[in-house]
Amino acid sequence: MKRIDTELPGVCVLEPDVHGDTRGYFFESFHAAKFAALGLDLRFAQTNVSRSARGVLRGLHYQWPGAQGKLVGVLEGEVWDVAVDIRRGSPTFGRWTAASLGAENHRLFWIPEGYAHGFCVLSAHATFMYQCTTLYDASADASVRWDDEELAIAWPLHAPLLSAKDSAAPRLREIDAACLPEYRA
Repeated sequence: MKRIDTELPGVCVLEPDVHGDTRGYFFESFHAAKFAALGLDLRFAQTNVSRSARGVLRGLHYQWPGAQGKLVGVLEGEVWDVAVDIRRGSPTFGRWTAASLGAENHRLFWIPEGYAHGFCVLSAHATFMYQCTTLYDASADASVRWDDEELAIAWPLHAPLLSAKDSAAPRLREIDAACLPEYRA
């Protein structure tokens, strides 16, 4: 397994060792000891799977209180995945990073607690897997507007298919600081 750090602290791309032959392939999407050796001592409380069509954009989602870290990957298709630092007081507050994830490249994306997360589907369909460090709490569910001008995320599509919730999400500057995770050095 190879860890590729991004410009945002803690956010990284993971490239597993893929073993393939004429029958198909095998790789470990999570191995506690190997992840710990890469500096990622993770415990998961919930795993989710979603399937979306081309042009769907989900995000930018976060949970507060009870922030979730997410290990995400694609089982079918291809997505462009984004993490945004929304930790109040963080030196990288409001900055984002992205990774292309797909069934062909087998990449995983680790998004620690305190980041908003979103993705858009580039293939005909995508089956997406999230492993979360805390349980989902509907009362803590929150969003940041996907096209917030101040974030200036370079999404690879211009007219995405959005949920009503994502269409109505506030810009980051419109969110009360008490409703955002706190940066801890």
